[in-house]
Amino acid sequence: MKKSLRFIICLVFFLLTACKENKISIGNNISFSKEKDIRYGKGPEQVMDLYIPDKKLTGERKVFIIIHGGGWRGGDKSQLTLFTFSLMQRFPDHIFVNMNYRLASAMQYGIPNQTDDIKSVTAFLKDRLRYRPKLILLGNSAGGHLSMLYAYHSDIDKEVKAVINIVGPADLSDAGFKNYEEYSFVEKHLVDPKTLPTGTSAINFASPVHWITSTSSPTLSYYGKTDRVIPLSQSKILDSVLSKNNVIHESYEFNGGHLDWDKQPNNFFLINKIETFLKHIDKK
Repeated sequence: MKKSLRFIICLVFFLLTACKENKISIGNNISFSKEKDIRYGKGPEQVMDLYIPDKKLTGERKVFIIIHGGGWRGGDKSQLTLFTFSLMQRFPDHIFVNMNYRLASAMQYGIPNQTDDIKSVTAFLKDRLRYRPKLILLGNSAGGHLSMLYAYHSDIDKEVKAVINIVGPADLSDAGFKNYEEYSFVEKHLVDPKTLPTGTSAINFASPVHWITSTSSPTLSYYGKTDRVIPLSQSKILDSVLSKNNVIHESYEFNGGHLDWDKQPNNFFLINKIETFLKHIDKK
Protein backbone atom coordinates (compact mmCIF):
# COMPACT_ATOMS: atom_id res chain seq x y z
CA MET A 1 0.00 0.00 0.00
CA LYS A 2 2.79 2.45 0.88
CA LYS A 3 4.56 1.62 -2.37
CA SER A 4 1.38 2.32 -4.35
CA LEU A 5 0.86 5.61 -2.53
CA ARG A 6 4.41 6.76 -3.28
CA PHE A 7 3.93 5.81 -6.92
CA ILE A 8 0.74 7.88 -7.16
CA ILE A 9 2.34 10.88 -5.45
CA CYS A 10 5.23 10.76 -7.94
CA LEU A 11 2.83 10.55 -10.86
CA VAL A 12 0.78 13.50 -9.63
CA PHE A 13 3.94 15.54 -9.07
CA PHE A 14 5.30 15.12 -12.56
CA LEU A 15 1.80 15.48 -14.04
CA LEU A 16 1.60 18.94 -12.48
CA THR A 17 5.11 19.96 -13.48
CA ALA A 18 5.04 18.40 -16.94
CA CYS A 19 2.36 20.83 -18.12
CA LYS A 20 4.97 23.61 -18.10
CA GLU A 21 7.88 21.72 -19.63
CA ASN A 22 8.73 19.78 -22.74
CA LYS A 23 10.37 17.05 -20.66
CA ILE A 24 8.89 14.49 -18.30
CA SER A 25 11.07 12.84 -15.66
CA ILE A 26 9.53 9.76 -14.09
CA GLY A 27 12.37 8.72 -11.82
CA ASN A 28 14.91 5.91 -12.02
CA ASN A 29 16.67 7.93 -14.75
CA ILE A 30 13.59 7.65 -16.98
CA SER A 31 12.69 10.74 -18.97
CA PHE A 32 10.74 11.55 -22.11
CA SER A 33 10.60 14.47 -24.49
CA LYS A 34 7.03 15.73 -24.77
CA GLU A 35 5.20 17.43 -27.63
CA LYS A 36 1.62 18.47 -26.94
CA ASP A 37 -1.22 18.90 -29.42
CA ILE A 38 0.68 18.00 -32.58
CA ARG A 39 -1.59 18.32 -35.59
CA TYR A 40 -1.77 15.16 -37.69
CA GLY A 41 -4.71 16.38 -39.78
CA LYS A 42 -6.53 19.57 -40.75
CA GLY A 43 -9.45 19.22 -38.31
CA PRO A 44 -9.38 20.82 -34.84
CA GLU A 45 -9.85 17.43 -33.18
CA GLN A 46 -6.98 15.80 -35.08
CA VAL A 47 -4.27 16.40 -32.49
CA MET A 48 -2.00 14.11 -30.50
CA ASP A 49 0.54 14.17 -27.69
CA LEU A 50 3.88 12.50 -28.42
CA TYR A 51 6.34 11.16 -25.83
CA ILE A 52 9.75 9.94 -26.99
CA PRO A 53 12.27 8.41 -24.54
CA ASP A 54 15.44 10.43 -24.00
CA LYS A 55 17.42 7.24 -23.43
CA LYS A 56 19.56 6.24 -26.38
CA LEU A 57 18.56 2.90 -27.84
CA THR A 58 19.90 0.97 -30.80
CA GLY A 59 17.20 -0.37 -33.06
CA GLU A 60 13.62 0.65 -33.70
CA ARG A 61 11.31 1.48 -30.81
CA LYS A 62 7.78 0.15 -30.53
CA VAL A 63 4.92 2.62 -30.20
CA PHE A 64 1.88 2.64 -27.92
CA ILE A 65 -1.06 4.50 -29.47
CA ILE A 66 -3.53 5.43 -26.72
CA ILE A 67 -7.17 5.95 -27.79
CA HIS A 68 -9.71 7.47 -25.39
CA GLY A 69 -13.32 6.49 -24.86
CA GLY A 70 -16.48 8.55 -24.71
CA GLY A 71 -19.18 6.79 -26.70
CA TRP A 72 -17.56 7.74 -30.05
CA ARG A 73 -18.93 11.26 -29.74
CA GLY A 74 -17.29 12.54 -26.57
CA GLY A 75 -14.15 12.28 -24.49
CA ASP A 76 -10.64 13.64 -24.81
CA LYS A 77 -7.06 12.36 -24.70
CA SER A 78 -6.55 14.12 -21.37
CA GLN A 79 -8.67 11.39 -19.75
CA LEU A 80 -5.82 8.91 -20.31
CA THR A 81 -2.83 11.16 -19.62
CA LEU A 82 -2.20 9.82 -16.13
CA PHE A 83 -2.58 6.21 -17.24
CA THR A 84 -0.20 6.90 -20.12
CA PHE A 85 2.38 8.14 -17.61
CA SER A 86 1.93 4.91 -15.64
CA LEU A 87 2.64 2.91 -18.79
CA MET A 88 5.68 5.04 -19.56
CA GLN A 89 7.18 4.10 -16.23
CA ARG A 90 6.72 0.41 -16.99
CA PHE A 91 7.78 0.67 -20.65
CA PRO A 92 10.54 3.30 -20.66
CA ASP A 93 11.94 2.22 -24.04
CA HIS A 94 8.67 2.69 -25.93
CA ILE A 95 7.30 5.73 -27.72
CA PHE A 96 3.82 6.87 -26.66
CA VAL A 97 1.10 8.66 -28.58
CA ASN A 98 -2.06 9.85 -26.83
CA MET A 99 -4.47 10.89 -29.58
CA ASN A 100 -7.72 12.70 -30.11
CA TYR A 101 -9.92 11.84 -33.07
CA ARG A 102 -12.88 13.33 -34.91
CA LEU A 103 -15.97 12.81 -32.80
CA ALA A 104 -19.22 11.47 -34.16
CA SER A 105 -22.36 13.59 -34.14
CA ALA A 106 -25.74 13.75 -35.83
CA MET A 107 -23.95 15.64 -38.62
CA GLN A 108 -20.73 13.59 -38.79
CA TYR A 109 -20.30 9.82 -38.82
CA GLY A 110 -17.70 8.25 -36.56
CA ILE A 111 -16.59 5.54 -38.98
CA PRO A 112 -14.57 5.61 -41.15
CA ASN A 113 -13.39 9.01 -39.83
CA GLN A 114 -12.11 7.61 -36.55
CA THR A 115 -10.29 4.61 -37.99
CA ASP A 116 -8.93 6.91 -40.71
CA ASP A 117 -7.57 9.13 -37.92
CA ILE A 118 -5.67 6.19 -36.44
CA LYS A 119 -4.26 5.52 -39.90
CA SER A 120 -3.23 9.18 -40.20
CA VAL A 121 -1.41 8.96 -36.87
CA THR A 122 0.48 5.87 -38.03
CA ALA A 123 1.45 7.68 -41.25
CA PHE A 124 2.65 10.67 -39.21
CA LEU A 125 4.77 8.36 -37.04
CA LYS A 126 6.39 6.64 -40.00
CA ASP A 127 7.31 10.01 -41.47
CA ARG A 128 8.56 11.38 -38.16
CA LEU A 129 10.51 8.30 -37.05
CA ARG A 130 11.70 7.33 -40.54
CA TYR A 131 10.82 3.69 -40.03
CA ARG A 132 7.68 1.56 -39.77
CA PRO A 133 7.19 1.07 -36.02
CA LYS A 134 5.52 -1.92 -34.48
CA LEU A 135 2.29 -0.61 -32.97
CA ILE A 136 0.44 -1.44 -29.78
CA LEU A 137 -3.09 -0.02 -29.83
CA LEU A 138 -4.57 0.57 -26.37
CA GLY A 139 -8.01 2.03 -25.83
CA ASN A 140 -10.85 2.06 -23.35
CA SER A 141 -14.56 1.78 -24.14
CA ALA A 142 -15.08 3.36 -27.61
CA GLY A 143 -11.28 3.58 -27.81
CA GLY A 144 -11.04 -0.16 -27.19
CA HIS A 145 -13.58 -0.75 -29.92
CA LEU A 146 -11.66 1.47 -32.37
CA SER A 147 -8.39 -0.26 -31.46
CA MET A 148 -9.88 -3.64 -32.34
CA LEU A 149 -11.72 -2.43 -35.45
CA TYR A 150 -8.62 -0.75 -36.85
CA ALA A 151 -6.37 -3.72 -36.10
CA TYR A 152 -8.74 -6.39 -37.42
CA HIS A 153 -10.13 -4.51 -40.43
CA SER A 154 -8.08 -1.46 -41.42
CA ASP A 155 -4.50 -2.51 -40.72
CA ILE A 156 -3.75 -3.77 -44.22
CA ASP A 157 0.02 -3.70 -43.70
CA LYS A 158 -0.18 -5.63 -40.40
CA GLU A 159 1.67 -3.00 -38.39
CA VAL A 160 -0.38 -3.56 -35.21
CA LYS A 161 1.45 -6.16 -33.16
CA ALA A 162 -0.95 -6.14 -30.21
CA VAL A 163 -4.29 -4.73 -29.10
CA ILE A 164 -5.06 -3.85 -25.48
CA ASN A 165 -8.84 -3.67 -25.35
CA ILE A 166 -10.22 -2.16 -22.14
CA VAL A 167 -14.02 -2.47 -21.77
CA GLY A 168 -14.50 -2.11 -25.53
CA PRO A 169 -17.58 -3.43 -27.35
CA ALA A 170 -16.57 -6.18 -29.77
CA ASP A 171 -19.97 -7.27 -31.11
CA LEU A 172 -22.46 -4.43 -31.54
CA SER A 173 -25.25 -6.90 -32.38
CA ASP A 174 -25.00 -8.57 -28.96
CA ALA A 175 -28.36 -8.49 -27.20
CA GLY A 176 -26.66 -7.37 -23.99
CA PHE A 177 -25.07 -4.38 -25.70
CA LYS A 178 -28.40 -3.30 -27.17
CA ASN A 179 -29.32 -2.11 -23.67
CA TYR A 180 -26.72 0.65 -24.11
CA GLU A 181 -28.65 3.90 -23.67
CA GLU A 182 -27.13 5.41 -26.83
CA TYR A 183 -27.70 2.35 -28.99
CA SER A 184 -29.99 4.21 -31.40
CA PHE A 185 -27.15 6.65 -32.08
CA VAL A 186 -24.83 3.71 -32.75
CA GLU A 187 -27.31 2.28 -35.25
CA LYS A 188 -27.94 5.55 -37.10
CA HIS A 189 -24.81 7.68 -36.78
CA LEU A 190 -21.75 5.56 -36.05
CA VAL A 191 -21.08 4.32 -39.59
CA ASP A 192 -21.38 6.28 -42.83
CA PRO A 193 -23.81 4.15 -44.91
CA LYS A 194 -22.09 5.25 -48.13
CA THR A 195 -18.98 3.29 -47.12
CA LEU A 196 -20.73 -0.01 -46.40
CA PRO A 197 -19.95 -3.01 -48.59
CA THR A 198 -22.96 -4.46 -50.38
CA GLY A 199 -24.91 -6.78 -48.11
CA THR A 200 -23.18 -5.66 -44.88
CA SER A 201 -25.15 -3.87 -42.19
CA ALA A 202 -23.71 -0.93 -40.27
CA ILE A 203 -23.80 -2.93 -37.04
CA ASN A 204 -21.90 -5.86 -38.51
CA PHE A 205 -19.40 -3.60 -40.27
CA ALA A 206 -18.63 -1.79 -37.00
CA SER A 207 -18.32 -5.01 -34.99
CA PRO A 208 -14.64 -5.97 -34.60
CA VAL A 209 -15.50 -9.68 -34.26
CA HIS A 210 -16.90 -9.57 -37.81
CA TRP A 211 -13.36 -9.01 -39.14
CA ILE A 212 -11.30 -11.43 -37.05
CA THR A 213 -9.19 -13.91 -39.04
CA SER A 214 -6.26 -16.19 -38.27
CA THR A 215 -3.89 -13.29 -38.96
CA SER A 216 -5.54 -10.83 -36.55
CA SER A 217 -3.45 -9.06 -33.93
CA PRO A 218 -2.90 -10.69 -30.52
CA THR A 219 -5.40 -9.18 -28.11
CA LEU A 220 -5.57 -8.65 -24.36
CA SER A 221 -8.99 -7.68 -22.99
CA TYR A 222 -10.17 -6.30 -19.65
CA TYR A 223 -13.83 -6.19 -18.62
CA GLY A 224 -15.70 -5.18 -15.48
CA LYS A 225 -17.80 -7.71 -13.60
CA THR A 226 -20.52 -5.13 -12.86
CA ASP A 227 -20.23 -3.00 -16.00
CA ARG A 228 -23.69 -1.72 -16.96
CA VAL A 229 -22.46 -0.23 -20.24
CA ILE A 230 -20.42 -3.06 -21.76
CA PRO A 231 -21.70 -6.44 -20.48
CA LEU A 232 -19.44 -9.39 -19.81
CA SER A 233 -21.12 -11.19 -22.69
CA GLN A 234 -18.86 -9.08 -24.93
CA SER A 235 -15.80 -10.70 -23.40
CA LYS A 236 -17.17 -14.19 -23.98
CA ILE A 237 -18.12 -13.46 -27.61
CA LEU A 238 -14.71 -11.93 -28.35
CA ASP A 239 -12.81 -14.79 -26.71
CA SER A 240 -14.86 -17.33 -28.65
CA VAL A 241 -14.14 -15.78 -32.05
CA LEU A 242 -10.45 -15.25 -31.29
CA SER A 243 -10.15 -18.87 -30.14
CA LYS A 244 -11.94 -20.16 -33.24
CA ASN A 245 -9.39 -18.34 -35.39
CA ASN A 246 -6.40 -19.39 -33.24
CA VAL A 247 -5.47 -15.81 -32.42
CA ILE A 248 -3.28 -15.31 -29.35
CA HIS A 249 -5.42 -13.65 -26.70
CA GLU A 250 -5.97 -13.23 -22.99
CA SER A 251 -8.93 -11.78 -21.11
CA TYR A 252 -9.35 -10.69 -17.51
CA GLU A 253 -12.14 -9.38 -15.34
CA PHE A 254 -11.96 -6.72 -12.64
CA ASN A 255 -14.22 -5.88 -9.75
CA GLY A 256 -16.24 -2.82 -10.65
CA GLY A 257 -18.12 -1.01 -13.36
CA HIS A 258 -17.30 0.66 -16.63
CA LEU A 259 -15.06 3.39 -15.21
CA ASP A 260 -13.30 1.36 -12.53
CA TRP A 261 -10.59 -0.26 -14.66
CA ASP A 262 -8.01 2.45 -13.88
CA LYS A 263 -8.65 2.57 -10.14
CA GLN A 264 -6.52 0.69 -7.62
CA PRO A 265 -5.83 -2.18 -7.65
CA ASN A 266 -7.34 -2.74 -11.10
CA ASN A 267 -4.91 -0.41 -12.88
CA PHE A 268 -1.78 -2.04 -11.45
CA PHE A 269 -3.13 -5.51 -12.23
CA LEU A 270 -3.77 -4.44 -15.83
CA ILE A 271 -0.30 -2.98 -16.35
CA ASN A 272 1.27 -6.15 -14.98
CA LYS A 273 -0.78 -8.27 -17.38
CA ILE A 274 0.08 -5.99 -20.32
CA GLU A 275 3.78 -6.40 -19.57
CA THR A 276 3.52 -10.19 -19.36
CA PHE A 277 1.37 -10.39 -22.49
CA LEU A 278 3.73 -8.30 -24.61
CA LYS A 279 6.71 -10.35 -23.48
CA HIS A 280 4.81 -13.50 -24.42
CA ILE A 281 3.98 -12.41 -27.96
CA ASP A 282 7.52 -11.08 -28.48
CA LYS A 283 8.73 -14.66 -28.11
CA LYS A 284 6.42 -15.90 -30.86
